[in-house]
Amino acid sequence: MIDMHTHVLTVWGEKPLTSGILLKRMEELGIQRFVILPIIGPEGSYLYFGSEDVLKIYRRHPGKVIPFCNIDPRAGDNSPETDFSFLLNRYKKAGCKGVGEITANLYIDSPLCINLFRQCGRAGLPVLFHLYSRIGGSYGLVDDRYLPRLERVLKKCPETIFIGHAMAFWSEISRDVPEKTRAGYPKGMIKSPGRLQKLLKKYPNLYGDLSAGSGYNAITRDKEYGYKFLNEFHKQLLFGTDLCHAVQETPIVDYFREIRKKGIISETAYNNITRKNAERILKL
Repeated sequence: MIDMHTHVLTVWGEKPLTSGILLKRMEELGIQRFVILPIIGPEGSYLYFGSEDVLKIYRRHPGKVIPFCNIDPRAGDNSPETDFSFLLNRYKKAGCKGVGEITANLYIDSPLCINLFRQCGRAGLPVLFHLYSRIGGSYGLVDDRYLPRLERVLKKCPETIFIGHAMAFWSEISRDVPEKTRAGYPKGMIKSPGRLQKLLKKYPNLYGDLSAGSGYNAITRDKEYGYKFLNEFHKQLLFGTDLCHAVQETPIVDYFREIRKKGIISETAYNNITRKNAERILKL
């Protein structure tokens, strides 16, 4: 298995999730390789853990760690004309396979973001983003209900691979997206497919990161629909845990092993979601 979403970080007031703890947890879970995502920027209650920090761990464990770099869209003069090629080329040469987790609290279709996204596409580096519901109050790029801004980004940046993550992204698996719950973990049956499925069908450069409570909730709130969703979109989904706490449950690991054992999803779908899609888009 390849885990597309882990961290080494310290949440304020918590025991740090060190590289040693992360490596041990991955071994216990039977996950062979894993992406470590840097955390930067002022939003969020986390201590800074940058691209260079991730690369240090990668150099010690190159057979296990898949490094991403991270760049704030506001970096370099806070301008939509900033040239990020120096950073992108530097980190790609050092071994980075993607950019993220982008957590800046900006509209996802802002000129600052579009500028960075286009340059990531030209560099051949996928972008993993955290999606939030509003400006202020937390971290993450922002979209409105039904993801109109994300669609503008996908239209403007066709060369860039995007990996969507977090509550405001996964709430859109259902057509029913109440404003009051889309920044959380909506419950209930999925009676009609949501805006997310339409975008996945229309834009082959969009992928879904199944990690964290948000991804797991999306595929288990309505179990039967979740199975259908995994089988239908298996070429655009990526397994992950979003380990970011020293003590954290990871129910998605057992979930995938169980549905594979029971034949609920095909072997092809299982392999694509848990390994092959990551190998393809990250050029592993």
